[in-house]
Amino acid sequence: MQLAQNTTEQAAPAFDPMTLILLAAFAFLIFMMFRGRKKAKKQQEELQSELRPGAEVMTQFGLYGKVVSIDTEENKVVIELSPGSTATVHSQAVARVVPTAVPADDDAAEAPSVAAPVAEPTATTGPAGDAAREETPEETLRRLDGDDRTKE
Repeated sequence: MQLAQNTTEQAAPAFDPMTLILLAAFAFLIFMMFRGRKKAKKQQEELQSELRPGAEVMTQFGLYGKVVSIDTEENKVVIELSPGSTATVHSQAVARVVPTAVPADDDAAEAPSVAAPVAEPTATTGPAGDAAREETPEETLRRLDGDDRTKE
């Protein structure tokens, strides 16, 4: 009988730190989920506020174009990809509005632009080491495949 009384007294500890840690971690995960949803919703609302006809946009699948019209009832956006070529996409397929670069003043427009140096094409060297001529794609494939026969 004493054995039964001892097990009931030991089974219910007053404070379990592992339960407290588990609850704190669970509360943190829930907080982070709501925070992420709130951020995404704010970002989507910001995008929708910038979206208007004439705006330059990029879709999620990489197409750039100008917005022609917006149908808010059916969530459709008509984008002009090139003059005379349009595409109708879902409004959530628009990833971002591309900012247009406008020079601040006349001094910025007159400033020379610094372009990256363009490497000049060099001739490929043959087996003898001489730079005789440019290699055609077929010759390059033959050389890389190890086929030493030359076209005659």
